[in-house]
Amino acid sequence: MNPNQLVLLALVGTLLGAAVGFGLKVVGDSETPKTTITSSMDEVVDIVPAFSYPDLEGNLRHGSEWQAKIMVLNFWAAWCPPCREETPLFVELQDKYIQQNVRFVGIAIDDKEPVEEFADTYGVNFPILMGDIKAVTLSRQLGNRFEGLPFTVVVAPDGEILLRHAGGINREQLEPILQQAIENNRRTHEPAARI
Repeated sequence: MNPNQLVLLALVGTLLGAAVGFGLKVVGDSETPKTTITSSMDEVVDIVPAFSYPDLEGNLRHGSEWQAKIMVLNFWAAWCPPCREETPLFVELQDKYIQQNVRFVGIAIDDKEPVEEFADTYGVNFPILMGDIKAVTLSRQLGNRFEGLPFTVVVAPDGEILLRHAGGINREQLEPILQQAIENNRRTHEPAARI
């Protein structure tokens, strides 16, 4: 894709996101009773299910690699403006918290070439996995009802979901969750005091 196509795609995505947000606001403000029909695909889980996707080198990576870690799982695309805004924060926080058992993992819903360029441009220092339609389904299971990007989930070492966040995330929203998870993990793993 050339830069003009990327700008046009980003503009269309932004307008579509704004229209969906406005529609949700209008629907949410109405007092008409709603009927919700759910299927097993729409069920939101509280524990991250098993997943595996290839990384940029083509190696199949499994979510179980990070199950003993505090995992920040981020669904994104190279054409997504909020993804571009939050990535430098992710790179910084990965450096800051890597010694405290935190691992960022990106799942790109995009083509490989722009993802590689994006990772190089932003100096991404965490695994980038190449998602597909199964990754979109995974994000929906994790709470991404409208399949928007970016979508971020913070997961405790036991697999429990600590945070689900649709849209761009900032330091004030993310870092306190990481710090609390680090503290909880430290307390869980410190040796019992001797009497």
